[in-house]
Amino acid sequence: MNRTFNFLLGALIGGLVGATVAILLTPASGEELRSQMKMRADHIRADVMEAAAERRAELEHQLAALRAPKKSKT
Repeated sequence: MNRTFNFLLGALIGGLVGATVAILLTPASGEELRSQMKMRADHIRADVMEAAAERRAELEHQLAALRAPKKSKT
């Protein structure tokens, strides 16, 4: 338990230090950086929604095929 806690604490502190250094050394202003991050997040969200819609259509098609009455060959 103690080792796990120490690992998680170290990972959290390392992440915070890394994020701070990245923000301080970035060549873009804070406003530009936020704008870029928002654009990327919007793009990713749109991609995920599109993939989900495609997958849903595929699953609905498969469900319709399974629900359709089977034709006998006799």
